[in-house]
Amino acid sequence: MRVVLAGGGTAGHIEPALALADALRREDPSVEVTCLGTERGLETRLVPQRGYELALIPPVPLPRTLTPRLLTVPGRLRGAINAAAAVLDRTRAEVLVGFGGYVATPGYLAARKRRVPIVVHEANPRAGLANRLGARFTEHVAVSHPDSPLPKSTFVGIPLRREIASLDRLAMGDKARSYFGLLPDLPTLLIFGGSQGARSLNRAAVATAPAFRAAGIQVLHIVGPKNTEEPEPGPPNAPQYVTLPYCDRMDLAYAAADMAMCRAGAMTCAELAAVGLPGVYVPLPHGNGEQRLNAEPVVAAGGGLLIDDAELTPEWIQGNVLPVLADPARVARMSEAAAGIGHRDADVTLARMVRDVARGGARA
Repeated sequence: MRVVLAGGGTAGHIEPALALADALRREDPSVEVTCLGTERGLETRLVPQRGYELALIPPVPLPRTLTPRLLTVPGRLRGAINAAAAVLDRTRAEVLVGFGGYVATPGYLAARKRRVPIVVHEANPRAGLANRLGARFTEHVAVSHPDSPLPKSTFVGIPLRREIASLDRLAMGDKARSYFGLLPDLPTLLIFGGSQGARSLNRAAVATAPAFRAAGIQVLHIVGPKNTEEPEPGPPNAPQYVTLPYCDRMDLAYAAADMAMCRAGAMTCAELAAVGLPGVYVPLPHGNGEQRLNAEPVVAAGGGLLIDDAELTPEWIQGNVLPVLADPARVARMSEAAAGIGHRDADVTLARMVRDVARGGARA
């Protein structure tokens, strides 16, 4: 089977695409996978690292407002469509799977032009422009929210990396805490704000460091590479406050923690729910409110807390997060609630859909 994946730009588009690629290859190592991307996206690093071919096409970001740049879009989009069509021709693609983002629009239009079957995966509760377009060209639409407005959609969840989807936090807990230099028997809070960190999370958490120590709570804080916030050293034998600029073993970070405080991107919410890790979700204060929508289902189920970015203060953390971490029974209930709405096999489900479409020769 020959598959082209269109999911470049951000990690939220790339990681589900790579999780699908891994699932397809586990089932059949002879599957040929090619990822569409642009020279500007994270895919230039992430895709080759995972051992997949990356085919670059011109980026065509669509302006969100009426500006003179809009006049340049048709010509640039035509070039990107032709480049994507050339990739489909060269690889003799049997199916194109799109995940949204800059490369998905030319990918969908090229696949329609070449009559290559299309599968759309939408990770967010509100579909972006690319996936709204792609969903018009196919009957094969996979979504991660049961109430998605996309027509003809099938609920599957978000494909996750196997090391996350198969993680046994309880079995790995002691090993994971040792890996980060943490003690095995203290309540542990994981704090992270994405690959670049989050200034407001960092500032509030660092200011709460003395209260964490006084409450007997140790912290693993992934601060981001450009962070300038650092907690003052604690007294001897105080609980650890470990800071890292970056973590490439998030599976171990999840296993080390009893609770996480983080943003509410679609991938983050899906991963925490899948592994049953309660979250304190602090949605980005920008955009269309999508991150709050991502977190609301797990919070409504009892698997997390939700706080606006502007309201995240050391006082709020002391009054709301510390009491949870001091109550193991409540942490256990929240963990079960989060796991109850998590999906560990979305990669397998989506791979089955893709194989069926390719084998059936269904046309978009």
